[in-house]
Amino acid sequence: MTGRIPDEKVNEIRQSVDIVDVISDYVQLKKQGRNYFGLCPFHGESTPSFSVSPDKQIFHCFGCGAGGNVLSFLMDIEGSSFTEALKSVADRSGIAVDVSFPTDAADQESPEQKSIFEAHELLSKFYHHLLVNTKEGQDALDYLQNRGFTLDTIKEFNIGWSVPSWDFTVKFLKKRGFSLDEMEEAGLVIRKEDGSYFDRFRSRIMFPIWDEKGRIIAFSGRSLNDETPKYLNSPETKVFNKSQILYNFHRARPAIKKSRQVILFEGFADVISAYAANVHTGLATMGTSLTDQHIQSIKRMAETVVLAFDGDNAGIQAAYRSAKMLTDKGMSVRIAEIPDRLDPDDYIRKYGGERFSESVIGAAVTFMAFKLSYFKIGKNLQNEGDQLKYIEEILREISHLQSPVERDLYLKQLSEEFEISYEALKQQQTAMYFSERKRDPSQFVSKKVAQLPLEKKNKLLPAYINAERYLIAYMLKNEDVTYKVKDLLSGESFNIDEHQAIFTYLLAYYEEGNLPSASSFLSFISDDKLRRLVSEIEMLTIQTEMNPVELTDYVHSVIKQQKMLTIREKEAEKKEAEKHKDYIKAAEIAMDIIKLNKELSLY
Repeated sequence: MTGRIPDEKVNEIRQSVDIVDVISDYVQLKKQGRNYFGLCPFHGESTPSFSVSPDKQIFHCFGCGAGGNVLSFLMDIEGSSFTEALKSVADRSGIAVDVSFPTDAADQESPEQKSIFEAHELLSKFYHHLLVNTKEGQDALDYLQNRGFTLDTIKEFNIGWSVPSWDFTVKFLKKRGFSLDEMEEAGLVIRKEDGSYFDRFRSRIMFPIWDEKGRIIAFSGRSLNDETPKYLNSPETKVFNKSQILYNFHRARPAIKKSRQVILFEGFADVISAYAANVHTGLATMGTSLTDQHIQSIKRMAETVVLAFDGDNAGIQAAYRSAKMLTDKGMSVRIAEIPDRLDPDDYIRKYGGERFSESVIGAAVTFMAFKLSYFKIGKNLQNEGDQLKYIEEILREISHLQSPVERDLYLKQLSEEFEISYEALKQQQTAMYFSERKRDPSQFVSKKVAQLPLEKKNKLLPAYINAERYLIAYMLKNEDVTYKVKDLLSGESFNIDEHQAIFTYLLAYYEEGNLPSASSFLSFISDDKLRRLVSEIEMLTIQTEMNPVELTDYVHSVIKQQKMLTIREKEAEKKEAEKHKDYIKAAEIAMDIIKLNKELSLY
């Protein structure tokens, strides 16, 4: 039967293997003390920082932060789904399950879909043969090589050539037993009104399009002699959805997972040129704008996206839209600015791959720095009205920045560029900051503390952050501690959003009757970043039992920080009230601050 696999069965499968044995198939491990260490498979390093704990059945990299249990390791290293990883472990252990595994859509192939995959694979091989081994393909091969394509690149991307015939592909597919009705659905042939068929692609350089599993699902054919359209793409089919497909995903996945960074291009030709120039983390959309589905696929593998779009106005506009979507989804974004209105492919052919890597990708700017140029488009900054409009737009964008240091940096740049006093700009920006929050000063001081850069994780952390981390470490080992912490917090929350999320997950985990187990809890969490953080915290060295005094001290440290943040918010609120000459409100807030300071003294 089909259906959801019970948690008990998931735990049985997960516990049936030793994580050290599984990871040893991918990483050379050496025992040091109680744990095993090796070079992390998810980022480049020369000194082992990848740790595997046989006692806890988890792994964690102290370099890049990757972490989890045996299932999440297989998901990360193989790019597989949860059910695929679970099935892999079950097969390895010889465990029979009395329910069939829920399968991904990609695994639920109909006979028609399998036929479409087979036809594309067969045609791709034949088109490639025509390009590199026949006289018919020589002109196309010369054209590609004159544009800088090497034979190695042509082979790597299986580039081919379609013959000029109107019905060669029709006869080719029919002879091999493919249904022409299905091939029409696949977008490979077109049906005439009289019921006969003709080839969709003729006299074109053929670029295969792969899905994330590495199966060819479509083609893009480029005209050789400037026929229109310049690029002819397969239509959307049962296996080809442009809003979901990212070109080169299957090939770039290992490099992306290692660097945690994606270079996003507008077109597949840019990806191929960049790949030949040793930029192996490139992806491209298939002639569509970036979608939520694209971003979801990218977020599974990367933390940072570098946008390398065309240098013309359309490319700049697309970069702004895409950067906004990515930042709204919590991703770090930089923009590679390409000079002379060139596209990446043209730039690489003109200046070479090394210069592209260093002067374009390596010099990519932050989204805010990009906005400084973007908002100048269409404005005459010699005109006072346009100048004031630009300054107002930039101040509003600066107000959205969480980091005070970033806000200060860009305010100073604005002050220097337009010779306006820093104090005046700061005053207007602060007023915007309140105004956009509907004069709710509680939002003036953000309670969210950004995740520490990886290179600083091993340095001394603020007391309240350490307190929250150690509380989580003890709660992972003891259900009673979790409920004691809940009672002692008395409605307060952790200061770090990620810590609060883990605490909420832990409460739900224990309320479902689960026993303390970091490895089991990692399967309970759905968010990859939280899993990595849990694995990091689980590696902390703690006592077997938690001293009651230690517990109280940690909780008080958490509450004290909350009180201090609230006082700062109230002080900002009081300052704003005084600024608007609302002295009654300011006096009321002052009394609140006195009360909060008294409460703070208790901790």
